[in-house]
Order: sequence, then C-alpha cells, then structure tokens
Amino acid sequence: MYRPKHFSVDDAATCHGLITANEFGLLLTTGADGAPFGTHLAFMLDPDDGPNGTLLGHMARANPQWRDFERAPAMAVFSGPHAYVSPTLYASSPNVPTWNYAVVHAYGTAEVISDPAEVSGLMRRLTTGYEGPDGWQYDDLPGDYRDGMQKGIVAFRLPIDRLEGKWKMSQNRTPEDREGVRAALARSPDAMARDVSAMVPGADAD
Repeated sequence: MYRPKHFSVDDAATCHGLITANEFGLLLTTGADGAPFGTHLAFMLDPDDGPNGTLLGHMARANPQWRDFERAPAMAVFSGPHAYVSPTLYASSPNVPTWNYAVVHAYGTAEVISDPAEVSGLMRRLTTGYEGPDGWQYDDLPGDYRDGMQKGIVAFRLPIDRLEGKWKMSQNRTPEDREGVRAALARSPDAMARDVSAMVPGADAD
C-alpha cells in the first residue's frame, strides 16, 4: 500500500498488536477470472509461527475463495481505530479535512488445513479464546453434529511473508497541530475517536 515514510510501521510486534486487537479482517485473493475476491473473517494470529507469524482462519466450504489459495498470494487487511480530522483542530492554517487511521496488511500464500484433528484443534482454540475456559466449548457439541458442521468449513493457515503497517496519526503535523487533534478527539463522544487521540504522537515525539 502507499506508505509515506512518516506513516510507515514495519515492526512486527506493533503490527501484531493491531491484528490481535482487531481480529475480524478482510481476506483478499485473486479469482480465476483475474478479479479480486474478498471475505470478511475472524482470524487468529500465532505470532511465534514463522518470522512474521501465521494467521489461522476458516470459511464456509461453499465459499469459492479457498479454491484460489494456490493461484496467487493472498492479503489480509486489519483495520484499527480511525477518525475524521477537521481543519479547525489545527493551530496552523489554511488546511483541509483528513482522516487519521491505523491499518495492517499481511501478505502470504494461504494453505488449506486438511487434517480433521487439526481443524478440530483450531475450532477449540477459536471458541475458547472468545468464550474463556468456563464458557461454551466446541466439544460440548454432540460428536456427529460437530463432525457434520466441520465438514462444511475449510480451515486454513496463512504464513505471513510480509507485514505492512500504516499509522496515519498526524505525524506530519507540527507539535501544536498534533496537540489540537489529540485534545479534540479525546473529548469526542465517539470511542474510536478517543482511541485515535491516544495514538497521535505528542510533542516529545519530534
């Protein structure tokens, strides 16, 4: 993606942090007709599997996207906090409106997981991660029902070959402008705008 130097983030741990905080991502592949194909999915990140980590997920078997995995590399997109920035928030003038945001693109070749035991393990990890040890568990399902549902999905892993992070958080503005953005967004009734405020670097970042 287009990443001016002052907005670029290449640190894997920082990118991983945004992914784990925003695990519902967009998987993009190239179809047989050469057109892009996207599916919105819940992902799990294994940060220690490979040099850049590995993404794990699953989709409905009826979704044709998994048949594109061997055709070309895939891209998973994870969007973090974002907010509108009015030119009235800056100390300087003239200016125009903009949008502050954080996003990570993860690139790699997706691989179908065909071992039923490994798929079951993935489902257990996913549900336990959200339910907790005392919540609903995958193994609470009757075995025949669980097996039937599992046959209706395709699980996959995506070893990450490359991570691209972009934090567009007013880094190109003066300390006074940044402080105006930080202060205004911190007072916003929108929780996401307040999250953006916390990501705008302070004057000591220069």
